[in-house]
Amino acid sequence: MERRQITLPLTKELAHTLHAGDQVLLTGTVYTSRDAGHKRMCESLAKGEPLPFDPADTTIYYVGPSPAKPGQVIGSAGPTTSGRMDAYAPTMMSVGARGMIGKGARLPEVVEAMKKYSGVYFGAIGGAGALLAKCIKKSELIAYEDLGAEALRKLYVEDMPLVVIIDCEGNNLYEMGRTEYLESNKG
Repeated sequence: MERRQITLPLTKELAHTLHAGDQVLLTGTVYTSRDAGHKRMCESLAKGEPLPFDPADTTIYYVGPSPAKPGQVIGSAGPTTSGRMDAYAPTMMSVGARGMIGKGARLPEVVEAMKKYSGVYFGAIGGAGALLAKCIKKSELIAYEDLGAEALRKLYVEDMPLVVIIDCEGNNLYEMGRTEYLESNKG
């Protein structure tokens, strides 16, 4: 486990250098979407329609930010529960999206897709939305304005503090931590 500064895009090569437990400061372009946006994107893909952005090597932040106050780029921007995107994540990875930022556990199907497509799941600290918003330097609405907070946005982030929860080999920090705890409390 190491502490790293990484710059997006999240290429396959970069994904393979990240390991569960690594602490990262992430800089670059991320896209925002939650379940309503993911549903719409996956419906478009099923119809053979293009997405509103090129998903190749992208990272998607599962967030529905609050409105920006005067002088702010964005309002509070804490992660939402990633499990709500589990039905859509394998499809998004199949078209090139590689990174996901959120909170909470992921289903085995998502982990399998991560191994297949070299995906990485980053954990952001829940309850720290105001702090995370300070890392967001630009915010642009790009699609699905009718979804309000769940609209698709393009963000530019600098030094966003994250932890690799699941790496592209399927190593899972949540499981590793549980195993380590149980091992240390035997006896």
